[in-house]
Amino acid sequence: MPDLSTVWLRVFLEVARHGSFTVAGRVLGWTQSAVSRQVASLEAALGGTPLFDRLPRGVRLTEAGRALAPHAEAVAGRLRDAGRELTALREGAGGRLRVGAFATADAALVPRAIAAFRARHPGVLLTREEGLTPALLDGLTAGDLDLAVVSTTGRAPLDAYELRHLLDESLYVAVPAGHPLAALPSVELPQLADADWISGSSRPEGTLLDTALRHGFRPRVAHVVAEWTAKQGYVAAGLGVTLIPALAAESVRPDIALLPVRDEGAPARAVYAATVRGRQLAPTAEAFLAALRAAAARIPT
Repeated sequence: MPDLSTVWLRVFLEVARHGSFTVAGRVLGWTQSAVSRQVASLEAALGGTPLFDRLPRGVRLTEAGRALAPHAEAVAGRLRDAGRELTALREGAGGRLRVGAFATADAALVPRAIAAFRARHPGVLLTREEGLTPALLDGLTAGDLDLAVVSTTGRAPLDAYELRHLLDESLYVAVPAGHPLAALPSVELPQLADADWISGSSRPEGTLLDTALRHGFRPRVAHVVAEWTAKQGYVAAGLGVTLIPALAAESVRPDIALLPVRDEGAPARAVYAATVRGRQLAPTAEAFLAALRAAAARIPT
């Protein structure tokens, strides 16, 4: 199959549409001779097969021209579609965006960002995946996600990723409403060193309870509960206390009390929007990142 210039095909279609080299040139902004040369080049590339009968008044497609016309239209149509799609991607008006987030980021931060993003970019297909930070990072590396909201909890290696800081998240201790400490304005974790704890893991390492180790005590995990909303049920039943991050604080049930943790050390965790380092960030991802930053500014940290 010969290499055919899309310019030749465009000129061919205009001549076929108008039945005239002169009119086609006028539409294209070219001279009649320039149009004739383009058609001659196309005919030569196709083995010298004439595409038009030259008549006293205008031109008419030959049988070869009639055979070529639908294929040229198909090529031109696909190029127009590609141009529209690329323009939509460039302007953030189309395409897809695949976002991942850890569970508590889905309590307020991510839903607010999605709502704001969809209001501005209704033509973008946005999908969301929930998971722990290590799994989300794997999704980024594999190309299954375009952007992920991750945290420093879990000690996942972050060096291979471009991190955009969203917020530093403070911690609360959730206690039953009738707990002796419930009326205090804040607590230090050592005040709860003898308490039963509810955690997502039997070991504090790599969890929010990691911060207790810095305070010199190893918390006694009485119940292992993965879902943070379920942890609240255990607290309300008087089965222990748990740590609630600021991202989830707005969704706490009314029969438990939240006590801010006083910690002179580093914040419990930093929250980032992560992408793969060196990978081009699409305009839709840039727009969603802006929505995340706006939503993060509304989170009481």
